[in-house]
Amino acid sequence: MAKPDPLLSGAAGRCPNCGEGHLFEGFLKVSPLCEACGFDLAAADSGDGPAVFVILIAGLIVAFGALFTMVAFRTPVWLTLLIWLPMTLVIVLVLLRPMKGLMLAAQFKNKASQARHD
Repeated sequence: MAKPDPLLSGAAGRCPNCGEGHLFEGFLKVSPLCEACGFDLAAADSGDGPAVFVILIAGLIVAFGALFTMVAFRTPVWLTLLIWLPMTLVIVLVLLRPMKGLMLAAQFKNKASQARHD
């Protein structure tokens, strides 16, 4: 059986090693071990990378959408905020977990290790 693509597995919230076990226990907490293959998932740390990418992506979508809405439809500011502030929350929540899984899988794929010298 061929190994799955770690990036696709990570983005789907699966173990980047086997593609079967869950990567997360909860919304963003990384599982200590893969229940399918026993791979040590606790060693990986994505840091602030996923949040930075999500902020940039969501900011671009929301800023463009809000400006487009105001110019094209001449909506008042209160209506624009009523539409786009909740959209910001939805976009961030939808993107954060797959982006964190993708970053953790990229560490696995590139055999990255933390620069700690204990």
